[in-house]
Amino acid sequence: MATATDARRLVTSARQREQAREVAALAARGEGWAVLDARGVAGAAPAELSRLISAVVDAVAAGGTVTVGAQPDELTTTAAAELLGVSRPTLMKLVAGGEIAAHKVGTHTRLRTADVVAFRRARLERQRRAFEELLAAEDE
Repeated sequence: MATATDARRLVTSARQREQAREVAALAARGEGWAVLDARGVAGAAPAELSRLISAVVDAVAAGGTVTVGAQPDELTTTAAAELLGVSRPTLMKLVAGGEIAAHKVGTHTRLRTADVVAFRRARLERQRRAFEELLAAEDE
């Protein structure tokens, strides 16, 4: 089974960031994205791919580091725990408590990558809200 992520980190130069800002400005004006087929013929990129390309270009334009990775559709409990930054026993408690969906493949527990990512996003959002409430309480 694959690891949680097989990723490459892309660090950009100042020139690449400037080029990304120029391309992002074109895309913002509705210029859209084109892709080349196997024969080298350009055509409009599908909407899903356009959103992905835009997100990468926007991140580069803002000076961020872009990490490109591939994740399998299903994760082992070890890979899912790693992705969430928790121990495997903690992950299994979350599964047992129904906080994150899982299924069995034979005797092994597997989790859908989309479910793990959604759980992580929800947890980060809860943490962000709690932090903002703490800051607001401190200001009072």
